[in-house]
Amino acid sequence: MSNPQHLQYTKEHEWLTAVEGGVSTVGITAHAATALGDIVYVQLPEVGADVTAGESCGELESTKSVSDLFSPVTGKIVEINQDVLDDNSLVNSAPFEGGWLFKVQVESTDELLSADEYTAFIGG
Repeated sequence: MSNPQHLQYTKEHEWLTAVEGGVSTVGITAHAATALGDIVYVQLPEVGADVTAGESCGELESTKSVSDLFSPVTGKIVEINQDVLDDNSLVNSAPFEGGWLFKVQVESTDELLSADEYTAFIGG
């Protein structure tokens, strides 16, 4: 699965949409989902929680391991994807669509990569 050009990426394998109305949508990349294996548990930040760019804000547990979820931006959580909490496999099956994780009111961003830069970073 290729990395959509319209998204930005982090070296921790999260993606985010361009800010629209002050809000970005965040998820993990297909590369990360594949590396983790089948996701069996998702812990997301609560709506209203403050997150800081580059810091852990949740966890993804797979059949292989537990991995921290890092926020690519600093801001306030405005929505979480209840569908992912109800069906963790969405993270694996649709990481760039239905498997998004949360939406955040963006205050500032960390260092972000373009799709081409991320693809080069993961060796693709």
